[in-house]
Amino acid sequence: MQKLFSRQNLIYLLVFLAAILLTVAVAALLSNITQRKAEAVLTSYVIEPIDEDELDPAVWGQNFPYHYERFLLTERSDTETPYGGSVPYSKLERYPAMVRLWAGYSFSKDHNEERGHYWAQIDQENTLRVKIVDQPGACINCHSANAPRLIEELGWEEFNKTPYNDLVEELHYGSSCADCHDPDTMALRITRPAFINAMELRGIDLSQASRQEMRTYVCAQCHVEYYFEGDNKVLTFPWELGLNIDDISEYYQSYGFQDWTHAETGAPMIKIQHPEFEMWSSSLHAANGVSCADCHMPYERVGAVKVSDHWLRSPLTNLAASCQTCHNVSVEELERRVLNAQDTTAELLRATEEAIIDAIDTIVAAREAGATDEDLAEALNFHREASLRWDFVSSENSTGFHSPQEAARILAHAIDLARQAELAALAVTPVTQAEN
Repeated sequence: MQKLFSRQNLIYLLVFLAAILLTVAVAALLSNITQRKAEAVLTSYVIEPIDEDELDPAVWGQNFPYHYERFLLTERSDTETPYGGSVPYSKLERYPAMVRLWAGYSFSKDHNEERGHYWAQIDQENTLRVKIVDQPGACINCHSANAPRLIEELGWEEFNKTPYNDLVEELHYGSSCADCHDPDTMALRITRPAFINAMELRGIDLSQASRQEMRTYVCAQCHVEYYFEGDNKVLTFPWELGLNIDDISEYYQSYGFQDWTHAETGAPMIKIQHPEFEMWSSSLHAANGVSCADCHMPYERVGAVKVSDHWLRSPLTNLAASCQTCHNVSVEELERRVLNAQDTTAELLRATEEAIIDAIDTIVAAREAGATDEDLAEALNFHREASLRWDFVSSENSTGFHSPQEAARILAHAIDLARQAELAALAVTPVTQAEN
């Protein structure tokens, strides 16, 4: 009898414990549901309707005060990393080889470390590059939230070819919420025609893009290589053959395009802009579905709400949120890995600059000795190809980190091309009687 009673008691105890566990699980589930409902209310509740053409971030901030508060931090100009940050400085002074590498082009007069998104239009308006050269309105595309309205009013081609300085009085904002978000739904959207056109040529239907893909695509509207096509200076991305530098080089060669003629060598040159999207596309991060926003705008909890941090900045300043979500190592180890990739890239950049300067000197000497353009055709092409590869890595704002192996490959190729330019110039340098 005692044995039966004990067995019954054990059964009752187990049932009681199971009931407690079930109650706790149900309570947790209800709590989670309540929290998610609260998040939905907090993230969808509109205090003030936002007009379709509203560009002022402060108006959007009435509905999303935390996002706006974080976005305003892009005004800060005191964040410094070993190879970037938001502290402005002259890259021409830090890397004086750039003056000769871009000889004859406006970048040889003014090239500074960029500040945050808040300054996008202000810094462009004040650069010497728009003061000493009559730049087309196409330059506005990525620097002002006013661009889509101007495009709608003027038409795509008219907007592009109108001189920048004729439109500057119409520019009142740098980057804005409207650049990336639909004012009714807050869904991510594309607002720049050049990106849409380029993706269509690549056979990519943006209407089918996932939200994770859009967290890269909204950045790729601007953080890319581009050129101004034809007399109307139509902003165009050179992606028809592919996104890597070899594809882009082949595209430019087939089109016969050049940005300027090098003032020392006479080579037909290409100025690469800021191909972050192209470089990232060759990376392990891209292959594993990691978006730009995952690292530069990582999620964070604000009370019961998960939001994307709108203080766009270098992940080096926020490694715990930017990297530790995926990488289970210390912040110190993460920083070591990043800087190892950047230090290696910087070393290769300086070596490439030295090789290209040697090529320039040899080509100039060959001209002075009597070599003609025809004699130097091969050397000039090598110079062009070496320079655009160096520029692809130099002007890409991660100092190689977006794709370290690709950056190293490109710079190794650039050094080889520069030395081939030097040898080709030597081979056609007339021998003077004094040297005989």
